[in-house]
Amino acid sequence: MLVAESDRGALERVERELSRGFGEDFRIRGERTAAAAQEQLEAARDDGDAVALVLAGNKLEDGTGAELLRCTRTMHPDARRALIMGWGAWADREVAERVLAAMSLGDADYYVLCPWRSPDALFRRTIAEFLHEWSRERPTGPSEINVVADEWSEKSHEVRSLLTRNGVPHAFHLKSSPYGLQVLEELGEPARKAGVVVTMPALAREPLLDPTREQLAKAWGVRTTLPDDHSEFDVAIVGAGPAGLAAAVYSSSEGLDTLVVERESLGGQAASSSLIRNYLGFSRGVTGAELAQRGYQQAWVFGAHFLLMNEVVGLECGADRHLLRLADGSTASAAAVVLAMGVSYRRLGVPALEELRGAGVFYGASIAEARALEGRRAFVVGGGNSAGQAVMHLQKHASEVVLVVRGGDLAETMSHYLRREIEAARNVEVVFHSEVVDGGGTGRLQFLDLRDNSTGEVTRQDADALFIMIGAEPHTEWLPESVARDRFGFVVAGPTDEGRDAGRPWDLERPPMMYETTVPGVFVVGDVRSRSVKRVASAVGEGSVVVQQVHEHLTALRRAAG
Repeated sequence: MLVAESDRGALERVERELSRGFGEDFRIRGERTAAAAQEQLEAARDDGDAVALVLAGNKLEDGTGAELLRCTRTMHPDARRALIMGWGAWADREVAERVLAAMSLGDADYYVLCPWRSPDALFRRTIAEFLHEWSRERPTGPSEINVVADEWSEKSHEVRSLLTRNGVPHAFHLKSSPYGLQVLEELGEPARKAGVVVTMPALAREPLLDPTREQLAKAWGVRTTLPDDHSEFDVAIVGAGPAGLAAAVYSSSEGLDTLVVERESLGGQAASSSLIRNYLGFSRGVTGAELAQRGYQQAWVFGAHFLLMNEVVGLECGADRHLLRLADGSTASAAAVVLAMGVSYRRLGVPALEELRGAGVFYGASIAEARALEGRRAFVVGGGNSAGQAVMHLQKHASEVVLVVRGGDLAETMSHYLRREIEAARNVEVVFHSEVVDGGGTGRLQFLDLRDNSTGEVTRQDADALFIMIGAEPHTEWLPESVARDRFGFVVAGPTDEGRDAGRPWDLERPPMMYETTVPGVFVVGDVRSRSVKRVASAVGEGSVVVQQVHEHLTALRRAAG
């Protein structure tokens, strides 16, 4: 950990708190000037030493803290970076503007308040949170779960992406690494032939060879099938994205027997977001996977039942209960159903690139692959917030990131703070009016063909990775015809014209509630709902509000039953 602060007293207080709180596990260096601090960063880079945290004073004798943190981002992209602010300094507009500018441009992750007493619990808590974030992104040595595979293995990408999106701590090791060679030596020929080996020292479980999603989930202790004696619920929630998790938290906390079924990973599409900076309550930002993991733990504590790596493939609607058919052949029934399946990224439709999925071509941000792009060139296709977040995460590791946008600007599709960060990033290029039309490589992605839609010209570009984040497709084909959808496949809700003209006739005296579909007792929230906002915060809001409507429906059923 490195501290740069020209004020001797402030430097001594910061060093003292860091040493007392974290000195057993980290080396701590303090410098009075930006030049001396930069020398330490360069020496650590040259020696291969990891830098976990850099704290810099706002004004240094030979520069600014923001400039030093900008250098840190280049030399040690994993390091957490923060400006030191004195108590009460937020009232100084000049100081506040420097801090806000450094954060908006991506130079600083946040700020820390200079300790004024010892021990300073607030200071130590802030530092501990920084170190927790750093250690999750950069596991060293064996972890709770370890994935051993070759670098461009499609199976490896599938496993790592699944673990990352579900918030499971793990580390990746090449088969040729010291740990990889040790594992292969211990397990013998079957492990050498396997595409992926997963070891689980924290769980004291036998290693898995080329595991399925279900095997991984069971090994981690997650239920994938219904209990033999429990198949009837008050409410069933299809999907564990932000909307589904919010509905699970509120329904289970209010005493409803709740089932949540998720076919792939907690958090849905949002789980691939490397850093959500504008979600209420997370001033430093939060990864989509961490937000989803917190929501899952919250709902689980309240008693919600989760089935992961399973899928609802059919729905039979009844007058007072609805039957859900699961992919494993089992069934569950519920008095109310909340559809929160979210959406998936639209396919690019280029056969040569589809063949390289997992070998340099990825749908979504695929945070797990970012570190493998050290010194390489990555492309991101898309113009929304998810694409912008992916660009800012990838640029910390890749030598160059190219954002390919079909339109002429980002103002209508991407938040202002992301546009500013992209504009300030030195190794990011934005290409407008363009699309990827072809690509290929031997065993992995090596080149892409980009077409300029203004001129029709096609250019070939060297590429090591392609992250596709275009459009949204709802997977609602398994729903019965009585659940109306718009022409794009999104589920219609509320007393809309589309709802009245589609599905089965509404046979209740009351009109449909705001999030109720064309079938009484079947609700829809989040991105899969027609005309939804497509934001994490709005999905969470819909998921929490819909529970009130579920309660109204259940109350009406009880009254009708006498």
